[in-house]
Amino acid sequence: MGTARGRKIREFVTPEGVDLRLEIASSGLRFAALMIDLILVLLIMILVILILDSTSLAQGDTVIIIAMLVWFLISNFWFALFELGPRAATPGKRIVGIRVVARDGGQLTVAAVVARNLVRQMEILLPVMFIFGSLSADLGSVGTSIAGLLWTLGFGFFLLFNKDRMRLGDVIGGTWVVMAKRKRMAPDMASAPLADAPGVPGFTEAELAIYGVYELQELERVLRQSDRDTMIAVADAIRGKLGRTLQEDDRLFLIAYYRQLKVHQERNLLFGKRRASKYEALQ
Repeated sequence: MGTARGRKIREFVTPEGVDLRLEIASSGLRFAALMIDLILVLLIMILVILILDSTSLAQGDTVIIIAMLVWFLISNFWFALFELGPRAATPGKRIVGIRVVARDGGQLTVAAVVARNLVRQMEILLPVMFIFGSLSADLGSVGTSIAGLLWTLGFGFFLLFNKDRMRLGDVIGGTWVVMAKRKRMAPDMASAPLADAPGVPGFTEAELAIYGVYELQELERVLRQSDRDTMIAVADAIRGKLGRTLQEDDRLFLIAYYRQLKVHQERNLLFGKRRASKYEALQ
């Protein structure tokens, strides 16, 4: 791993050994994404309480117990479940255009996502609970509120003063948060003339079965970025995996393989077959 083309551009090396250069998200965008997510969580909590108040469940301490249970579930699973999804981003991250990636270039694992989000509990959510809890109790607990605030700010400064803008959770989970704004696909990728161009390669079922959904998504991202050096490296890596020699233009080769791989995977899905990545057996 290393710095490339500027302070916030990092090498994202895939298991194929291909360098996909990604831009580290700024601390401002990460903070904005967190605020959006917390606001959404708060709105859900308010909605839950309003629903409980309007039903027969609103008796005694039942509302408080159910609300605490909902808060526990949301605060523990909101971030993790969204980040384990195909976009690797919570609603807040998607709105500001950032996502989570594994620093080793592989797929995000459950362990990595759970680790980074458990640390978030320690960094932010627990201190916030202490602050609001103490303020609602009595003025004698102001010291606890100040301690909780300093605790949260301390972890916030950790993100500000490291070059990769990592939280402690990113360090432990082995993740980066990077820019993820999607660019429009180049017009010639989906154009009909390209499909009929001379020299368009064809691939066997065995060659298409090597890769899974994850690799298809990575190939799409390479084509969207349209970086010549990256496309050459990816094309060479795929040719090496397939045992093919150089016979056609790299971009033409990648587009043809992308199209046929996508059709192959969609056809398999019709029969209930799915392969998440090249490391996983066909399901």
